[in-house]
Amino acid sequence: MDKIHYRKAFDSPYLSSADIVEPIVLTVDHVTLEADKTKKTKDVFNTAYFVEKEIRPGEKLKPMILNAGNSKTMRGLADSPFIDDWNNVQVMVYVDHNVRFGKETMDGLRIRAHENTKKFLTPENEKLWEGAKAAFKRDGNLKSVLERVAMSDEHQMLLMEQCKEAV
Repeated sequence: MDKIHYRKAFDSPYLSSADIVEPIVLTVDHVTLEADKTKKTKDVFNTAYFVEKEIRPGEKLKPMILNAGNSKTMRGLADSPFIDDWNNVQVMVYVDHNVRFGKETMDGLRIRAHENTKKFLTPENEKLWEGAKAAFKRDGNLKSVLERVAMSDEHQMLLMEQCKEAV
């Protein structure tokens, strides 16, 4: 789309509905609790930074403020209420044209699971880690585990070692 959204003129430091032309799949690199970069408030926000560096060729991808609704969605996608556990989660970012803000209805960013998204498993997510160990012990291989979650090679080796030690 070659048209320019009027909100582009205000150059926000955060991703906004003006930046999203169509739903886009992004990978959360990390989430931090940080002060408002616009300096309009003294509020702190859950702010998501992404692995991808550009939203389109030549256009820098900005961090996204996760409001309460999007934070709750991230909690479910990462299977953890802790923002430190929200790394490496793929999300679909899209524009919802019916967001209520006070008495107004406006465009707002929303996230949801990408249909091909697998949770990224690390030992820090104890509940999922123990489930993966149980599946490995039951099946004797990682195939059923890797059908449900993504894991680094290092964590795959660690999981297999922990399962051998437990025997």
